[in-house]
Amino acid sequence: MFSPAAREVKGKTASRLHRQQRGALVTGKRATLADVARLAGLSPTAASMILNGRPNTRLSQDAHDRVFAAAEALGYRPNVAARGLRTDKTSTIAFISDVVATTRFASGLIRGALAAAEDADHVMLVLETGGDPARESEAVEAVLDRQVDGIIFASMRAREFFVPDLPPSTGVVMLNATNSKHTASVLPDEHRGGRRAVELLAERGHRSIALIGQSDEAERDLFRSATVARRVAGIREAMAEHDLAFVEEVSIWEWEPDEGYRATRKLLDRQPDVGALLCMNDRLAFGAYQAILESGRSIPGDISVVSFDNDELAAYLRPGLTTVALPHEAMGRRAVEILLSPEAHGETLIEMPAIIRASIA
Repeated sequence: MFSPAAREVKGKTASRLHRQQRGALVTGKRATLADVARLAGLSPTAASMILNGRPNTRLSQDAHDRVFAAAEALGYRPNVAARGLRTDKTSTIAFISDVVATTRFASGLIRGALAAAEDADHVMLVLETGGDPARESEAVEAVLDRQVDGIIFASMRAREFFVPDLPPSTGVVMLNATNSKHTASVLPDEHRGGRRAVELLAERGHRSIALIGQSDEAERDLFRSATVARRVAGIREAMAEHDLAFVEEVSIWEWEPDEGYRATRKLLDRQPDVGALLCMNDRLAFGAYQAILESGRSIPGDISVVSFDNDELAAYLRPGLTTVALPHEAMGRRAVEILLSPEAHGETLIEMPAIIRASIA
């Protein structure tokens, strides 16, 4: 509630406000800090301290109420550019990615980052480069011209991300990416995720398990993912702890449904008694589903299936696919929190949650 004096400010200035607003429409000018101060009967310095929330101003509650009432009546919005020149902060951050914005699968990275930026009263500029180093340099120049407070570099697949030279004062966080010069990064905890996938099957008593999609070459190739090797290490560690060995490991380069279908059809001919499939991603599992059902077997009655990523379609398969999710939204949110934190950060790993559906017997 406003104080009586603040209500008087609003009441006595109604006609003056109407004239100011009408004048603003003609001139195209918006209300300034000086307008707010004049309407509240205070100096611009006092109004600025109140609007910026400066503590211990020694200004009365009545003065605070009058300033906020005047700002509301005038529709005052701070001039972010001018404030940035004074404080070296613009409450603006940049999100530069390869193909995250145009890829349905990784769009959660942006959703999480946008939510965290909004919570922190920051604006986020989103730029996409297609992974082209020249366009990445242009994107960096564009956001630096706009005096952003920091930059998040994001990749659809975890990889070493090219970052042009930046001013030392520019904060940087790598999201689903790494860079040797900028060590603050947010990545999925693939090692624990790999362990969890095996545990989902071992806890249900499965011992005849085949691995679909593993490839030593793929693990080392940055085009695949810089963290897939961690996923495989977690898988192997958990298998050893449960005294398990895969009945077969099928190496696949293209982790796509057609490849999963073909590989599973051949596997079922060689290993007709296999009881479970651990697929390296959901797209391989989609193809495996079709091959299993075409062979006359049921899921999970005859063969259980577990995979990774939690692609949107995993919930629509019948039965629903149990998968270890990439926590994209949580990663995006954490990247913004780290960027806006004054503390230095190294690598931050975000837990990959198991999404339990009906594909495990």
